[in-house]
Amino acid sequence: MKHLSKHILWAVVSLISIALVFSAFFGEQASKPKKLSLNELVSSINEGGIKSIAVLGDTLNIVLKDEAKAVAKKEAEAGLTQTLFNYGVLPEKLSAVQISIQDESGFRYWMGIIIPSLLPVLLLILLFGWFFRQAKGGMNQAFTFGKANLKLFSAHKGRVSFKDVAGLKEPKEELEEIVDFLKNPNKFLDMGARIPRGVLLVGQPGTGKTLMARAIAGESNVPFFHMSASEFVEMFVGVGASRVRDLFQVAKRAAPSLVFIDEIDAVGRERGAGLGGGHDEREQTLNQILVEMDGFERETNVIVIAATNRPDVLDSALLRPGRFDRRIVMDMPDIQDRDEILQIHAKGKPLAKEVSLHAVAVRTPGFAGADLANLLNEAAILAARHGKKEISQHDIMNSIEKVLLGPTRTSRKITDHEKKVTAYHEAGHALVSAALKDADPVQKVSVVSRGFAGGYTIKLPFEERRLKTRSEFLAELAVAFGGYVAEFFKFQDITTGSSSDIKQATSLAQKLVTKYGMSDKLGPRSYGRNQEMIFLGREITHDRDYSESVATQIDAEVNVFIQKAFLAAKKIVSTHKDALEAIAKHLMEKESIEHEEFYALIKTFNLKPTKIK
Repeated sequence: MKHLSKHILWAVVSLISIALVFSAFFGEQASKPKKLSLNELVSSINEGGIKSIAVLGDTLNIVLKDEAKAVAKKEAEAGLTQTLFNYGVLPEKLSAVQISIQDESGFRYWMGIIIPSLLPVLLLILLFGWFFRQAKGGMNQAFTFGKANLKLFSAHKGRVSFKDVAGLKEPKEELEEIVDFLKNPNKFLDMGARIPRGVLLVGQPGTGKTLMARAIAGESNVPFFHMSASEFVEMFVGVGASRVRDLFQVAKRAAPSLVFIDEIDAVGRERGAGLGGGHDEREQTLNQILVEMDGFERETNVIVIAATNRPDVLDSALLRPGRFDRRIVMDMPDIQDRDEILQIHAKGKPLAKEVSLHAVAVRTPGFAGADLANLLNEAAILAARHGKKEISQHDIMNSIEKVLLGPTRTSRKITDHEKKVTAYHEAGHALVSAALKDADPVQKVSVVSRGFAGGYTIKLPFEERRLKTRSEFLAELAVAFGGYVAEFFKFQDITTGSSSDIKQATSLAQKLVTKYGMSDKLGPRSYGRNQEMIFLGREITHDRDYSESVATQIDAEVNVFIQKAFLAAKKIVSTHKDALEAIAKHLMEKESIEHEEFYALIKTFNLKPTKIK
């Protein structure tokens, strides 16, 4: 329907254009001259009222003495003078009239004759041509249905090199070697090395897998084809396998070449789910990929680069050496990598002189490269919204909170009592965090509503940590109960504001017992197995591999962790009630407290960090 309306519009525009052409060539006919009969013409000549006559075929274009124009028709069989003499014109009067003969073989003559007669034919030809083209398009779609929707990377548009990828030192070294293999193959062939068939980029979302593939495309001097794995699969069985064959045929003709398949887990999931049988379209597509990458034909110079954030669901036959020889892990950036990533994404943005990107890197542990890019973009939008010419440090810090929690809900109206409850709740979190030795330092406390949170306390470590101890987990549990305890201590009642904290604390306590083996009573053992139902997407089933008596012990140990953390939070709040009051009062007045101001405030209360035993 969309194409039909498009062609109808095109036909209307064409007809309007033809009408404009006619009006341009025959526009003078719009002001019609006076029509004279031959008798009137002869009378005017005899009276001396005619200045000139121009003969155009049988048409006489007449100019009168007063420069007015007129038109008349002569006899087709006779000449002009013979016609006029037949009607009684005087010879001496006719000699005073200027007579000229105009050529009828010009462009206007043919336009006036040919176009009116051919216009219906042309419209019919265009109409039939449109029908034939639609039919041909349908046939072409039928013949190209099994063709891969390949895209050839152009190095001239948005070229990215390894210099544009911050951090990821080891992955870049591995991939630079692949590029070097393509550029200087003899150096490796002389040592008996063979070209790797496949490289699998593994990492969490936003860690730069696709960006790294773009860098490989920009660095290599060979054809680089890319497509998404989801483009293979269609509702018709066999189309995915056909597109895989077409993909590798095109890549082999351009060899040596690179092929990038994004999100390969869309077709590369583990086979044998028991659903769909051997004719499942996804399995057929995966089987064809396995054959093309390392089947009977081995002499190929095509390197396949694939990206996924779910390596645990990929088929083992796809991951074996000979297909994907290298598995490159794209880690979350550490503080140094975040600093470099911020430097790259800050290019082209007018930053104020006081901006410290290193301070931003310190405040953003757990942020991926995509998160940091989004962070600076949000800061630029915030600065532009307030009419600034430069991006300040305050804009960037506000953007961190927006990315973590959501935008500020300034339109949300809360009562004074709700604000007071929120202030004591957040003060309880901050106080317990400051009083525990193994808790993360408080970076900011606020009662400003953001996203779903009525208030928030940001706690971030100063150093990167890959491992977490039991003591740190216990401190995290106690901090989670700090808001709950502070509310009850002040108001002798509790609200629904602690529901999210209780839920997170319970989940963490269960992991301490069943996953991390940190229970003194149950010991170092994992309880329960999580299994993914591949056919049902991301649905997880929990398989209990323990008895009912052990389940009772697990529940008891979870309660031990929760009660221990709750009592620790309660002891801190009751012991340092003056500090709690000061923090809450400060929050109600200023709404937010930053790191330096917070620790300067509690310094006067002589808090000595303790450890939960």
